[in-house]
Amino acid sequence: MSGFFTDGSAYERLMGRWSRLAGSAFIDWLALPAGLRWLDVGCGNGAFTEELIAKAAPAAVSAIDPSAGQLDFARTRAGVALAEFRQGDAQALPFGDDQFDVAVMALVIAFLPDPAKAVAEMARVVRPGGWIATYMWDGAGGGSPLAPLTAAARSLGMVSPGAPSPEASGLDAMRGYWTGAGLDAITTTVLRIPVVHDSFDAFWEANSLPVGPGGQMIERLSQADRERLRERLREHLTIGADGRIAYEARANAVKGRVPA
Repeated sequence: MSGFFTDGSAYERLMGRWSRLAGSAFIDWLALPAGLRWLDVGCGNGAFTEELIAKAAPAAVSAIDPSAGQLDFARTRAGVALAEFRQGDAQALPFGDDQFDVAVMALVIAFLPDPAKAVAEMARVVRPGGWIATYMWDGAGGGSPLAPLTAAARSLGMVSPGAPSPEASGLDAMRGYWTGAGLDAITTTVLRIPVVHDSFDAFWEANSLPVGPGGQMIERLSQADRERLRERLREHLTIGADGRIAYEARANAVKGRVPA
């Protein structure tokens, strides 16, 4: 997986608010019964894990991530006592066959070099009749919470390193991975999430944290280029009379069932 988002605390300030909203909407959409055994693949700093425990009433939760820093932060969350956190790779899950009722990836699939392999691995560790699901910000379609920063940077020829598999965030691509893994009852949806910042300075402070591709790009810029980017952002963003910035982010989601 990518080397982005290894600092759990910084990620919380950059994306945690929007990730929790998307995670909550995703769990509502899954509408699965209580008492299931869940696997959270690419759990990051535990924002989704905590939401899943609070909303889905699981019997057990295993959560893996390749980043020790993210896992250290995840373990500090108040609502994750039920979860077992483990360092691991989404493309080579450290579990035997048919161990879970549900496997999910929250905002992960575009950061995997081989998304199809990860989906096949999730299908392997979920029992027949169990569910596999994911959601991802629609980066290719301009739906990420970071989209205004990305657009402004590109307009100035400032290109940040992207996710290894950006096309994986599209609904058609997701459906293709689920079909390729032999899953049944495949359904997709679009989760729409309001993004609000109290001021331009609050937007800049959060989006320039060097934990994701955009923030790492900003960190490498000269002071003069940073100011150019700030001014271009002011042109791109719609700023309300009260100074607030508000727009909509979109996450694509897919779910499917392991054949019985």
